[in-house]
Amino acid sequence: MKGLLVANRGEIALRVMRTAKALGYRTIAVYSEADAQSPHVGYADEALCIGPAPVAESYLKAEAILAAAKEAGASLIHPGYGFLSENAAFAEACDKAGLVFVGPPAAAIAVMGDKAVAKRTMVAAGVPSVPGYQGEDQSDQRLIEAAQETGFPVMVKAAAGGGGRGMRLVQSAAELPDAISLARAEAESAFGAGELILEKAIIRPRHVEVQVFADTFGNTIHLGERDCSVQRRHQKIIEESPCPVMTESLREAMGKAAVDAARAVNYTGAGTVEFLLDESGAFYFLEMNTRLQVEHPVTEYVTGLDLVALQLQVAEARPLGLTQEDVTLKGHAIEVRLYAEDPGSGFLPMTGPILAWHEAQGEGTRTDAGINAGGEVSPYYDPMLAKIIAYGASRAEACRKLIAALGDTVLFGTRTNRDFLIDALGRPTFLAGEATTAFIAETWPDESYAPPEPTSADYALAAILQTRHRQQEALQQALGIAPELLDWGSAAPLVSVVQYHQQQVTVTALGDGCYQADVMADSIHICLRQLTPSYAKLTLAGRGLAVHYLCQGDDIHLATPTQTWRLTDSAQASQAPGEEATGAAAVRAPMHGQLLEILVTEGATVAKGEKLAILEAMKMQHEITAEAPGTVARLVATPGSQLAADDLILELTPTE
Repeated sequence: MKGLLVANRGEIALRVMRTAKALGYRTIAVYSEADAQSPHVGYADEALCIGPAPVAESYLKAEAILAAAKEAGASLIHPGYGFLSENAAFAEACDKAGLVFVGPPAAAIAVMGDKAVAKRTMVAAGVPSVPGYQGEDQSDQRLIEAAQETGFPVMVKAAAGGGGRGMRLVQSAAELPDAISLARAEAESAFGAGELILEKAIIRPRHVEVQVFADTFGNTIHLGERDCSVQRRHQKIIEESPCPVMTESLREAMGKAAVDAARAVNYTGAGTVEFLLDESGAFYFLEMNTRLQVEHPVTEYVTGLDLVALQLQVAEARPLGLTQEDVTLKGHAIEVRLYAEDPGSGFLPMTGPILAWHEAQGEGTRTDAGINAGGEVSPYYDPMLAKIIAYGASRAEACRKLIAALGDTVLFGTRTNRDFLIDALGRPTFLAGEATTAFIAETWPDESYAPPEPTSADYALAAILQTRHRQQEALQQALGIAPELLDWGSAAPLVSVVQYHQQQVTVTALGDGCYQADVMADSIHICLRQLTPSYAKLTLAGRGLAVHYLCQGDDIHLATPTQTWRLTDSAQASQAPGEEATGAAAVRAPMHGQLLEILVTEGATVAKGEKLAILEAMKMQHEITAEAPGTVARLVATPGSQLAADDLILELTPTE
């Protein structure tokens, strides 16, 4: 059996290995010390540790991966996406080591991996491109001059890499110096190269990309398009195929441009040519990703093709076996990305334990995940945890299926964007197929997403499930008590009191699994029809409902089809020994990361919203700002140090 080493982690490593195993390859995983218990390690036929948790010491360490391939007797290396997938030097090193790199030639990666060179190449090939600057003079002054020539607003972008890192939208000349500085620093940290390009910002476009495939026999085709317009901070959130506003003539023109772009660099394998599509129907080359895309499952659904299988076919120097006429698009598919982040706190990346994980079940739905219950969301890697995909005969059907699948997707432990995704998918603009790259900013200005507060029904449901859980725990410890006696009292109905926040919930047992909960002046009747330690089917006010839950100490984690809660029964809970109250003036790290810079000094007066520090976490730089005006009383943390979530950075004395 030929050995295929997957030089990646998480869901993409698992996804590649599933197809590889089905095709008869021996699968080889690599992992960092932080990923020793990760699902992709257990799934592989063989796994080798390649270094400590930081990516520079493991997944980005080409020599360690090549050594692992040699030790395991691998014949091929699949890079997945991210990490070394678009690293021309790595592709070349694989070739020199006698290994088949499952991707395009190093020369094509080099051209398309540098946005400046790529833009120049596409202009020469006649591919429509966004006006801007991609020159070799990288001085701040030249970039400022070029921005003036291009006209505002402009996009400042890292010439290397992708994923929204090293990218800033600049509305005016006054914002430009800071944007250049931050984009360059982020690019150097993420990609090891600080070169920038400028592009004229096209307002409210659609982000439409075309999947291309080319073999070594001169065959280059496209597999239709994906609309990836719904983005936050230039990170894709929702992707779909086909594009809601696509016409046959536009698809033909964009497909031809994408194929021309691939041929211009002698491309082979899977690639994605990304375009901006404006309201007039004009489109412009944005970049080419020389790898498999995160969102490739939607293309697989509508074409019926396995893109990883095609990648391996091309890598083995076999023809595609497809012509453009063989490619047909059927139905509609939509994908969302599940991130470990807190939408209610400006979408800050989150870390922490995975206490429970449940994947949605249902016809026409698919979950690609790389996590399991008992695992941990690490601060060292990208916060994307899983992809949930739905397919339907129509776009409306795919939307309905995806919303239902998200409602049945549960992760307890760390916060995720699940509820935000459900909200976004249900918005009229998205349902009508009218979402552009401005959708998130226009729907939630300044990232002002505010999760709804629990309703009286939510409090009631949580209190009843928590009460029932405590009864079951007591029953297990009791001797000679029949389960039928739960909720029974000889003199009067059994009553329990639970306190969530400021809401007191009085739970009265009515018998036969039914309860009355009194909260917020409401009396709510709930009957439990099916109950396990993690799942309940019930009727609430006569309406059927299924929920997932987890009781842990005085906490209950509850996931309804639209919302996720973590509630603590304060009637039972008490302050942990040695726990101190957090002062209102404390400025703390919102997540694990490296403190790059403190921008204020002791005694300085700061205004609300003023930048205080810069923290790097999960490959992004995050500005920490003052929530209120005040005076810097004390600097605690040191620039360059690693901080854990909630570590103290500095203290502010509030202005009277």
